[in-house]
Amino acid sequence: MGRMNSAMVIVVMGVLAIASCAQAQLSLGFYGQSCPNAEKIVLDYVRSRIPKAPSLAAALIRMHFHDCFVRGCDGSVLLNSTKIANASQTEKVSPPNLSIRGFGFIDGIKALIEKECPGVVSCADIVALAARDSVVTIGGPSWSVPTGRRDGTVSNFTEALFNLPPPTFNFANLTVAYASKGLNITDLVLLSGAHTIGVGHCTSFSNRLYNFTGRGDQDPALDSNYAARLKQKCTSLADNVTIVEMDPGSVRTFDLGYYSLLLKRRGLFQSDAALTTNAAAKAFITKLVSSPPEVFFQLFAGAMEKMGRIEVKTGSAGEIRRNCALVN
Repeated sequence: MGRMNSAMVIVVMGVLAIASCAQAQLSLGFYGQSCPNAEKIVLDYVRSRIPKAPSLAAALIRMHFHDCFVRGCDGSVLLNSTKIANASQTEKVSPPNLSIRGFGFIDGIKALIEKECPGVVSCADIVALAARDSVVTIGGPSWSVPTGRRDGTVSNFTEALFNLPPPTFNFANLTVAYASKGLNITDLVLLSGAHTIGVGHCTSFSNRLYNFTGRGDQDPALDSNYAARLKQKCTSLADNVTIVEMDPGSVRTFDLGYYSLLLKRRGLFQSDAALTTNAAAKAFITKLVSSPPEVFFQLFAGAMEKMGRIEVKTGSAGEIRRNCALVN
């Protein structure tokens, strides 16, 4: 798309300024005095349940991403559609979020923390902590989660449509979407690495198999053998039930397999394949694949902490919800 126009630059600079101000107000161990057992409650809950349902790790990290990309990391994705939520339809029921799982999981943690410290720990912080702890529990990387986020009181169906990058985005669209949140190309590549434990519904990519340009054709960027296997699972454009592993064979292992597949033209979503259409992004992916997994873990950790700071509400902004699905 070439250079961003001046208006986009101003928007991005504004977002970065806001984020910079908010970052200073988050801190490690924020609840050390007000609810000292908060983080242990989250960790214990995760450790007792994720081993029995490891696929929830991918669901929770996706929930965290979807929360942060709309109104910042403020728990707005958790709100039910009620008039009290200041919107007739909330993010939760917007098309990009219809396949999100784990709301009951977050509610379970919140209930335990409310018994321990009523009205102290935000739902937004619980989502951020649960995402990290669940990934660690399945053997993935850990990262710092500074806390002190407060919960938003607004959740809007339309904002989710406009802010969440869809699986059909090309590289130019992805970079603009990430830049609007203060994230760069490196962050884009690293955060996409979470797809190593993810799955996708056929409807998210079946156009690549059956109708890429509207002429009943297949995406030429997709490896033909991989496409043939996908067609055996997703037998039509209309299949909205079947799910497919994004990193076949190691969907429960947080590793570099996702990136290796991208270099073989086996990225599931168009937005995955798009990462190899940019020279700098592709070179970075190639370097990751040739490096020890620990390098990816360390870099991914930094990107996750950065994402977790997007437009957070702190201080007196927002509220601490008593019920994550409802404003107070």
